[in-house]
Amino acid sequence: MNPLPIRVSDDELLDDYSRVVTRAVDIVAPSVVSVEVSRPDAGRRGRSDPPTAAGSGFVFAADGLILTNSHVVDGSSRVQVALPDGRDCSADVVGQDPDTDVAVLRITAADFVPVAFGDSRTLRPGQLVVAIGNPYGFHHTVTAGVVSALGRSLRSRSGRLIDQVIQTDAALNPGNSGGPLVTSDGAVVGVNTAIIAGGQGLSFAVPISTVIAVLPPLLRDGRVRRGYLGIAGQNVPLLRRVTRFHRLDQDAAVLIISLEADGPAVSAGLREGDLIVGFDEQSIRTLDDLHRVLTETRIGTAARISVLRGADRVEIEVRVKERV
Repeated sequence: MNPLPIRVSDDELLDDYSRVVTRAVDIVAPSVVSVEVSRPDAGRRGRSDPPTAAGSGFVFAADGLILTNSHVVDGSSRVQVALPDGRDCSADVVGQDPDTDVAVLRITAADFVPVAFGDSRTLRPGQLVVAIGNPYGFHHTVTAGVVSALGRSLRSRSGRLIDQVIQTDAALNPGNSGGPLVTSDGAVVGVNTAIIAGGQGLSFAVPISTVIAVLPPLLRDGRVRRGYLGIAGQNVPLLRRVTRFHRLDQDAAVLIISLEADGPAVSAGLREGDLIVGFDEQSIRTLDDLHRVLTETRIGTAARISVLRGADRVEIEVRVKERV
């Protein structure tokens, strides 16, 4: 005969939950910093940015390297970092990538406690996560919640999509940007980056897998190099008879609406009105698909662009240049 299940009291459940959260905070909080930014041109020449702004960050290397959001430090003339032990340090911007909203700072000090990176690819909806930051200037504010969804896409300020974004219900407020999103074992799996106003607690974080991918070029060059064709386009649907006629496995394409003078696309013979459907055997349905293939490795290489021009499908070779 099976024993009767033992009912666990609400107090006991809360204690277990509290222990998990406090353990994660104990591990990560010594690495979380406050970031204060001065922008001398703010408020002038029609700019609406405040003269000072605040965000969060966290130490990820023992030599004083700090991760935060690109939008926190963009346009800054001075960056000041407050450490958990009360020390204030001037920080240099090592590099930033607006396309992924990631920035790296460096401070000169000693006795850092760097975080440990987790694997954001192993997250599951419903998993407990903890966000630590400095909303509204209140240092080391802790909120907890669960992973609401995975694989979201979020539009960065540069206009490009950030892929595989983590959606959580851990409450974030202005000033949380750049702070860590951590699992119950204190491993950082994301960089908190945005909330949707009026979105009933929708919060987002750039996955640490994306951060790790852009860290080497940020540390080496201060930026992430990407390819450039010199076109402006828009996403358009394709008629079913067109896809059947050209044997395409897609229902949309990128319509070229303008071309930059002396750009790679003009030099190669692309025209306004062309519909881009392929890039070196890869189907292109949207501008975001095109952005994803224009990586650093494509700079200086020749690519075959498939376009629909009138009733014809044309293959055009374009030499990809670097976006500046």
